[in-house]
Amino acid sequence: MDAARKRLERRAQELDELLARLEEDDSAIRADRADTTADDEHDPEGSTLSAEWQQIDALRRAALVERSDVTAALDHLETGTYGICVRCGARIPAARLQARPGATMCVSCAELVSR
Repeated sequence: MDAARKRLERRAQELDELLARLEEDDSAIRADRADTTADDEHDPEGSTLSAEWQQIDALRRAALVERSDVTAALDHLETGTYGICVRCGARIPAARLQARPGATMCVSCAELVSR
């Protein structure tokens, strides 16, 4: 479980760094949107500030969800329930946890729920 903890902590750090960069990008876009000379809404050559802001916001929301999943996985490590499917109680395969460290369900249960 030490390897899992290190992997989760490393991913948490990566997500924190990503969220900080996205926050900076968001602030820059908001500043540009407030600048009346940066009105590119009618520029046919490029994306609009609104489109860029929406993309940054979507990335930020996805990173926040993953960060929450990683935090929950670290909590599961503390309680000894990491790697155990919350639906059926079976062990989650190591390969699945390697690919999705925040996974809370085994492959079979995840497939059933996603249908």
